[in-house]
Amino acid sequence: MAEILGLGCTHRPVMLRRNEDWTGMMRTSLDDPDMPEKMKDPARWPAQLREELGNDFGAAAAGRAREVYRRHFAEARAALDEFKPDVIVMFGDDQYENFNEDVVPPFAVLAYDGHEIEPWKNRAWNPWGEPNDARFSFAGHRAAGKYLASGLLDHGIDAAYAYRPLHHPLGHAFAYTLLLLDDNRRGFDYPLVPFSVNCYGRRVNAARGLRLPLAMRDKIRELDPPSPSPARCMAVGAVTARVMAKSPWRNAIMASSSWSHSFLTEKNYQLWPDVAADRRLYDALEKGDYATWHRYTTDEIEDSGQHEVLNWFCLLGAMEELGRKPDRSEFIETWAFVSPVVFAYYMP
Repeated sequence: MAEILGLGCTHRPVMLRRNEDWTGMMRTSLDDPDMPEKMKDPARWPAQLREELGNDFGAAAAGRAREVYRRHFAEARAALDEFKPDVIVMFGDDQYENFNEDVVPPFAVLAYDGHEIEPWKNRAWNPWGEPNDARFSFAGHRAAGKYLASGLLDHGIDAAYAYRPLHHPLGHAFAYTLLLLDDNRRGFDYPLVPFSVNCYGRRVNAARGLRLPLAMRDKIRELDPPSPSPARCMAVGAVTARVMAKSPWRNAIMASSSWSHSFLTEKNYQLWPDVAADRRLYDALEKGDYATWHRYTTDEIEDSGQHEVLNWFCLLGAMEELGRKPDRSEFIETWAFVSPVVFAYYMP
């Protein structure tokens, strides 16, 4: 059987912004014309949020957090370098990038030959000071993608597959992860098979992968069809592990996303994430309590703004199939910077 490394991380978009911009989503929500006046009063916000914001609306705390995340990305890269996978299968969400109104598959294996991105083309700043026309090339693995798609279909998982991009060369869930894993720009040579998950479900087209106006907070169920359920994501992950364990390649199975997002947590008026709900899921992850993950519902995902955690449900399904518990993991709490983050390692 092929050896498999399990790895969970994040693609952390705020890492590509200036420190003073890490609270940009919160500022946008506060400026929403339908934000109740009472919710603009910091006295009504959690103490942890007020502390993180400090007297500069989070800029100093963002600078400290940046170094924490950089350290964790370096550790994740070190785990990959030690394992040396022949291919990485990465679960990530598509936010109205490659898939939109013409087709939104619940799951899609992107069996490309390679990935070419220009991440700074429409950005004024990036943390590496790279030019706007900087191009990055990453290897794909069509054979592994075809093998995985075939295996999924053989096991009753009706996943889509593609050999070339539709609307976007590589969604940010995948592209940002690679850029952050190569923080010191040594190059990233491990071939990638992106496994796209429609995490945003009811919001994906209406919100174009971002926030919805507060005026729509009670109308979300009227928008798009839902995402695949947590249970289905775990089943997809389990079959992915079963298939790739029989493959000829040494492979890493990864999930890349942060956890509950403030701008998806309507019950908090998009001002802070559901840290308590994330903690409960994380505690179960840390203990290898897969039953808790199996009981989770789409309603709970949507209520807590945990849409992107569906990528982790795929990873947890894979690790349960392999009989693994995390060898180490860490929950990085934040109330001001959109979403808490988890890193987890399941060693072969």
